[in-house]
Order: sequence, then structure tokens, then C-alpha cells
Amino acid sequence: MSSPSETPETPETPEAPVPSPTAAPASHAHPRFAEALAELGLQVEVRRFPDATRTAAEAAAAVGCALSEIVKSLVFTADGVPVLVLMDGSSRVDVELVRRELGAQKVARANADLVRETTGYAIGGVPPFGHATRTRVLADRRLLDHPVVWAAAGTPHTVFPLDPKTLIAHAGATVADVREPAK
Repeated sequence: MSSPSETPETPETPEAPVPSPTAAPASHAHPRFAEALAELGLQVEVRRFPDATRTAAEAAAAVGCALSEIVKSLVFTADGVPVLVLMDGSSRVDVELVRRELGAQKVARANADLVRETTGYAIGGVPPFGHATRTRVLADRRLLDHPVVWAAAGTPHTVFPLDPKTLIAHAGATVADVREPAK
């Protein structure tokens, strides 16, 4: 579902060819995210897919990469204050490790309204930077295991690649070990 600031999709007709992923300038990303890219002087390839890339699995399948090469941008609250956690797509956030890292009493997953209020984006399209508010950011160390990672570009149909060190730097993130241990 498109928000008012997103470009509505053109419905396909039976005669129309099936759209393929398209490489587009950053201006085809969510407007707030495109503005953030411009302000940072970043030129990235934003890919738009006809099918949603809301989940890490959907994004990895669309891009054709490993699940661990997808960056999930997840909002939590630490003692009631929003915090963004950047996690690889194959892992889950360990809220106890986040709590300890932040020195908080309580950490919980944010609801959809708080995610949109904090970031300016809906769940499934939250990028790692370019948010409506300044938020503390933690990036799980495992993101650094890859030369390139893929993250949402502000919509549930767009992603972009970037080396993880640059992504973490532009997100203003602190690198930490906050993923659940493998079972």
C-alpha cells in the first residue's frame, strides 16, 4: 500500500510485459530518503521491484543475495526512548543485549505507529538513515561480514546496496554485538 508521498504504481494490463527490477536514480526512492542521499553526497543504485521487499526473505529473493546480506532497520524502545537497531536479515535482535549495551532498564519492540513517527517510514520500508527524527542507532557487528549489504530505500519495493562500513557511518551507528546466539 502506497503512502501519499509515494508514486502510485501503474496497474499492469494483460498485454504488458512483466516488469523486471529496475535500477533507478535515488530520486525514485522515497522522497525523504532521496533527500538524505543527496545531503550525504551518496550516489547509490536504488532498485525497484514489482513485488514487495518488505521482509528480509523477500528482499534477498528479489536481489538474489544471501539473507545475511540484507539489513533490517528495526525500531525498539529503551526506557521509552526509540532506538534503531540494524541487523542482518538472517538474525534476530537479542533485546537483553540491546538493554545492556544501552544501559536501559527495559527494551521492547516499537509498534507500527511509533516506527512511522520516529523514522517517517512504514515497517517494511525503513532505511538505515534519512529518518524524520534523530535516533540512537546500534548496528550488529555481523553486518561487517559482507563487502556489500542491501537495505530498504524508504518503500516496500525499493532497496539499495552499500558497503556496510559506509552504511553504518551514515546511520551514525555504534557497532555492537546484539544478535541472538545461533541455536
